[in-house]
Amino acid sequence: MSMITLTPTKARLNLSQLLRQALKGDDIGIVVDGKIVALRPVTVESTDYAMREYGATAGDLTNLEKSVHGKIQKDRKAGRLHEFTGDIEALIKG
Repeated sequence: MSMITLTPTKARLNLSQLLRQALKGDDIGIVVDGKIVALRPVTVESTDYAMREYGATAGDLTNLEKSVHGKIQKDRKAGRLHEFTGDIEALIKG
């Protein structure tokens, strides 16, 4: 199968259709400054988001996890956490 290549202007006119074609496995490329940028579906995994976005280290995340779990345990023991059953009115009333 050959790649469909378009200019950015033509791609803009048909972007929704091109994205659907890419989702189906068609090779779609947009030519920008003499180079082809491919449209392809990707798997998004947010496990490294804090590292990429905020520069957090694996150690920072481990420490945060321990801290948050500790606070949750304290709040549970103190009765400050309530199970949400899906009834927002009951939750608001307390």
